[in-house]
Amino acid sequence: MGGTASKLPKELLSEYQELTFLTKQEILLAHKRFSELQGRENGPYGSRVSMEKILTLPELKSNPFRKRICHVFSTCDLGDGSLSFEDFLDLLSAFSDSATLEIKSHYAFRIFDFDDDGTLDARDLEKLVNCLTGETDDTRLTAEEMRQLLNNILEESDIDKDGTVNLSEFQHVISRSPDFVSSFKIVL
Repeated sequence: MGGTASKLPKELLSEYQELTFLTKQEILLAHKRFSELQGRENGPYGSRVSMEKILTLPELKSNPFRKRICHVFSTCDLGDGSLSFEDFLDLLSAFSDSATLEIKSHYAFRIFDFDDDGTLDARDLEKLVNCLTGETDDTRLTAEEMRQLLNNILEESDIDKDGTVNLSEFQHVISRSPDFVSSFKIVL
């Protein structure tokens, strides 16, 4: 681990500690894992890793939202889900044990907002349910079961009754879910 520390300048390490919910050790481990994905020992810090390579991480491989996670945290203008090292740190920070409920719920909302329109509508909620239940014939809900479930979700969550769930409504629901913070995490 001592060799890894020398590859990440101390100034950057301190800056990353200030800007994230990650410890020095977590940042160094993230740097090591990111460098392995890049296939390089040292930076450059501006280079990106493709979504396909990111998705090979065991911590993401079985997550049903893995592609959405990459898209939400990617700052690439191409929309390809590739991640820079700083994108990768942002992802790990939001999913860390130290991240606040507000941060976690904000990113969960963005991940579940499949069409990126700032609300969770019936289409987003249906995709969310399908991601969670699997999309095989054995696990897929019938049209009637899906309709009933979506109605129940909206009845419970859509406070202003506009047919969608906005960030504030989502955060209200999440605040009543004690397991959310502990289950919304990725640990390298």
